[in-house]
Amino acid sequence: MLRKPTYAPPLSLTAAVVSPLRQSLFAIALISGVVNILALTSPLFMLQVYDRVLSSGSVPTLVGLSVLAAGLYLFQAALDILRARVLLRIGEHFDNKLSGRVHDAVVRLPLLARMPGDGLQPLRDLDSVRGFLSGTGPTAFFDLPWIPLYLGICFLFHVWIGLTALFGAILLVLLTIFANTLSQKWVSETIAQNMARNALLESTRRNAEVVAAMGLAGRMETRWRITNNAYLAANRRAGDVAGGLGGLSKTMRVMLQSAILAVGAWLVVEQKATGGVIIASSVMMGRALAPVDLAIANWKSFLLARQGWSRLKELLSKVPDRPPVTALPAPEKELRVEAVTILPPGERKPTVAQVGFTIIAGSALGIIGPSGSGKSTLSRALVGAWSPTAGKVRLDGASLDQWDRETLGRHIGYLPQGVELFDGTIAENIARFEERPDPEAIVAAAKAAGAHELILRFDDGYETRIGEGGSALSAGQRQRIGLARALFRDPFLVVLDEPNANLDADGEAAVVQAIAGVRNRGGIAIVVAHRPSALGVVDQVLVMENGRQTAFGPRDEVFAKVLQTPPAPSKGFPATGSALKPLRVIANRPVPAKEAPTGQEQEEPDGRR
Repeated sequence: MLRKPTYAPPLSLTAAVVSPLRQSLFAIALISGVVNILALTSPLFMLQVYDRVLSSGSVPTLVGLSVLAAGLYLFQAALDILRARVLLRIGEHFDNKLSGRVHDAVVRLPLLARMPGDGLQPLRDLDSVRGFLSGTGPTAFFDLPWIPLYLGICFLFHVWIGLTALFGAILLVLLTIFANTLSQKWVSETIAQNMARNALLESTRRNAEVVAAMGLAGRMETRWRITNNAYLAANRRAGDVAGGLGGLSKTMRVMLQSAILAVGAWLVVEQKATGGVIIASSVMMGRALAPVDLAIANWKSFLLARQGWSRLKELLSKVPDRPPVTALPAPEKELRVEAVTILPPGERKPTVAQVGFTIIAGSALGIIGPSGSGKSTLSRALVGAWSPTAGKVRLDGASLDQWDRETLGRHIGYLPQGVELFDGTIAENIARFEERPDPEAIVAAAKAAGAHELILRFDDGYETRIGEGGSALSAGQRQRIGLARALFRDPFLVVLDEPNANLDADGEAAVVQAIAGVRNRGGIAIVVAHRPSALGVVDQVLVMENGRQTAFGPRDEVFAKVLQTPPAPSKGFPATGSALKPLRVIANRPVPAKEAPTGQEQEEPDGRR
């Protein structure tokens, strides 16, 4: 009996991250309190030396005070080291808590909305927040509440010393607020320009072959230099603000320490304070202002972290965590598409509208139509990559959004027109990077795709590393290995988008055989095709035009409506009518191959074909 997992409503992102850290944050606050109390060691030691040791000339007293101070200094150092290590682990916990969700969001967001700028910016935002939490910045915020203690001790020395320290603290706090006001705009501008710069460089790198072949290197470099100069200008302005305010704060701090020395000296001259008060009050005020000074020094990294955290919250709110769903049995009966309308990410106009059909197990569907008719858009919705804005895609009655994505992926094989492989070995790519893949299943998938002999011709065979995007392979080799990946572990639904686009005659025969194999084992194969070689093995045909379904039904009946003769049948799947001529689609109408132009239709920029 299937049991639905329990699911509690998610906490807010901030609460989800902070809640497990409450004990660690309390420990940091406690350690900071002890460290700030121990920081009184230096001024009190100086006060005792000046007022007691020098006046009494007692060496034993000096030795005793020195030993006590040394012990307190060592204890303070140990606590400082402990606090730094705890902060480092808090940063690691933050990264561990969110890195999985950030990775998931970066991968899923292009399927939900058009992603402008640098697609890896969320990862950089995560690094910014973790870097700030792991550094010295948070210590300033834990030390700030102890400023009144030091100011109170200054008042105990003398009211004028206290007022001088209070004036300095207020001045530096106002300077910190001023730094925040001036820095926010330029830090945001720096991040935006950096995202644009990285996006442009990544686009150029991804299209390196086109850049080299068409002599675009100089032009692309000029574009990048313009964007890079804008980034440098924004970074310079942000740096000028941060550096100027940092230098001003240091100068003011030195002036205030000199001022408190002058006030202390005046009090000694007036015999209203002892000589030790001069040095002790100077050290005490320095300690009181240190958190403010540290906050100013870390203000830029604080702003980067704060803005990064805001963007992360916005991103993760757009791509919420998937709740657990009830496990469903493996599909084995049918694929049903119910009046599906599809709006590509970032678009306002649907490219597929009101498409509906049903395919039973053991069948194969060919989807044909002119370029821009929505064939590739529909194929993406059939595998769950894009979600329909209306209608449902169902496997054995369950819509795709009712499935756990990882579980559903085991039952789906997908070969997109632009085959994308991952850096790794051929075996890892075919096995979809399973942790402990079955070697027999890998070889079986390769044989089903007609790629086994091809793979063995490599020096390292299945262990050949193919590089990023499969750069070490030709387009035809990538397509054959991509087909093997789609067939791995015999998925129930196999969707192939132009599977023979880059293949020779042997490769096309392997594709036809693979489709026949899916049908023979009781699966469902869907083929988007312009070239006719894969259509002879299908038994159902869907004709698309302008994003709409214009015909659907048995292959021979559909072709009888649009052609006088249908494509020739493949071995093992005889046609119900006469032999069919090869089919091409041109100018919004299917035509025999002898009328079709040469060349391969390409996918349009909006994703329709």
